[in-house]
Amino acid sequence: MALDVATYPIIRTVGIDGLLVSFGDRLGEPANRAAIAFRAEVERAGWDGVEETSSSLVSCYLRFDPLAVRHADLEAKLRALMGSRDWLEAELPHGRRLHRIPTVYGGALAPQFGEAAAAAGLSEDDALESLSSARVRVTALGFAPGQPYLGQLPECWDVPRQQALTPKVPKGALVLAIRQFVLFAVTAPTGWRHVGQTAATLFRMGDARPFLLAPGDEVIFPAVSEETFSNMAADPSGGASWEALP
Repeated sequence: MALDVATYPIIRTVGIDGLLVSFGDRLGEPANRAAIAFRAEVERAGWDGVEETSSSLVSCYLRFDPLAVRHADLEAKLRALMGSRDWLEAELPHGRRLHRIPTVYGGALAPQFGEAAAAAGLSEDDALESLSSARVRVTALGFAPGQPYLGQLPECWDVPRQQALTPKVPKGALVLAIRQFVLFAVTAPTGWRHVGQTAATLFRMGDARPFLLAPGDEVIFPAVSEETFSNMAADPSGGASWEALP
């Protein structure tokens, strides 16, 4: 079913202290861009009574103190901001980073790489070139502290989730489905295919920036050998590096 863009953005109430502004009903680059940019503008505005904001794949959530600000007043501010520009064309916020996170694809460390390549209709060599050169955006954080969803990959990677769960993938696993990566912050089960393995640490409690990645950041996962990967194990950053985006 085609998205009726005329219905978006929309605003919804979440409990007694939350409001959700959505820019679409499914993941797409414009809707994700809008959610990230809108959240940054709400943060910049610094409205009284707003205690927390976050962005998801296509939405911005606000938690507020009902004793400090009336629901109707905050909703009016949101509606005015929603109508102030075309958020689907908004610039992403400043301060974003481009990260490079070395990754082993396939082999014993990422055993479902070949299966994923076949599902995408690619040879393993072509799949390696495609995934290791893709530049993807952190669309949202979720499931575990600092754990990113990243996309969108080329259309050939619109492969479904598995029918059954993989009981466990390790911390640092790069998994794939529906044109997205997820980089695991913890050891956990997953229905996505384990195509790569990194040594990246995504969450460091006590750091000035505890999460390595933030929504709007961009990431490349260049391919490295298992030998190089083993040499990165003692590196606190897991070999990851970053540069500021303009």
